[in-house]
Amino acid sequence: MTDQSETQQGTAYFAGGCFWGIERYMQGIDGVTNTRVGYAQSQRSNPSYEEVCSGVTDAAETVEVTYDPNRVSLNTLTLLFLDVIDPFSLNRQGNDMGRQYRSGMFFTDERQRMTFTEARQRLAYLESREPVVSVEELNNFFPAEEYHQDYLGKNPGGYCHIPVSKIMNVAQRRKDIDRVFALTPEQYQVTQHAATERPFTNEYDRNFKPGIYVDVVSGEPLFLSTDKFDSGCGWPAFSRPIAGSSLTEHRDTTLPGRPRIEIRTANTRIHLGHVFDDGPADRGGLRYCMNSASLRFIPLERMAELGYERFIPELSGKTLPETQPERHRQEAASGRTQD
Repeated sequence: MTDQSETQQGTAYFAGGCFWGIERYMQGIDGVTNTRVGYAQSQRSNPSYEEVCSGVTDAAETVEVTYDPNRVSLNTLTLLFLDVIDPFSLNRQGNDMGRQYRSGMFFTDERQRMTFTEARQRLAYLESREPVVSVEELNNFFPAEEYHQDYLGKNPGGYCHIPVSKIMNVAQRRKDIDRVFALTPEQYQVTQHAATERPFTNEYDRNFKPGIYVDVVSGEPLFLSTDKFDSGCGWPAFSRPIAGSSLTEHRDTTLPGRPRIEIRTANTRIHLGHVFDDGPADRGGLRYCMNSASLRFIPLERMAELGYERFIPELSGKTLPETQPERHRQEAASGRTQD
């Protein structure tokens, strides 16, 4: 008779650089019940760490992840894995280089193969390039030496190629990851890589209908249409957010000689745009210049249906700002940009 507890567990194998960091990241995911680090696809049985590092085994440092499918799906685990590594780095993650640090997802049945393959294909579509993460059948897995197991738990100051901020944020990222991978390529590039959409041709630059603008990933309320104005810059501009606590500010020095303040959401941490101090004086003087791709607009007539009814009173009885003449918009655009 099969133990009922065994049927409620799944096991997956992920390789993505030093197994210390991948293990620590996976341990933070609700639904992961156990982890072991080891060596997969080895040409020698029970290889030692020294043998693996020498290259004679062609093994990959791998993490065995045991999880409860009722709490976290294999698809979610796979997307989180692809999200936290550099999937385009060949035989390297962070400072670690060599075949043992190659990236791979090793399947044990057809269902796993399909899940890994589809996730890899989705990433390639969003990034418009092919990941170097392999999808292979698991040939073998040998547990690593005991001192490697839960290494960062026992040695919190140890080396890790995964940023501590991502490890600490994994619970929130887990909530968002499926929706992140469901974005369009443009939305993905803007929100995840701080790209900038084209001015004047984006979805909400000329939208002045009453409603609310929310985080495209989470649906969190960010801006009201009554605070939107036509700045002439070619992107949606707002004088203020609904709640300052929903946004975070970050110094951006990517343009030489033009330091700016980048705006991200506090929860999903997606890139929205930048804030400038050249907004309307009678509205506080700020211009939150946002990307349409980072936002989703909920029209007034659908706000109650979609759970935003508490904001309706803030829109009722208010007059929407008039748009600026086209000539003024062109003049403004010539000397004012988002990036």
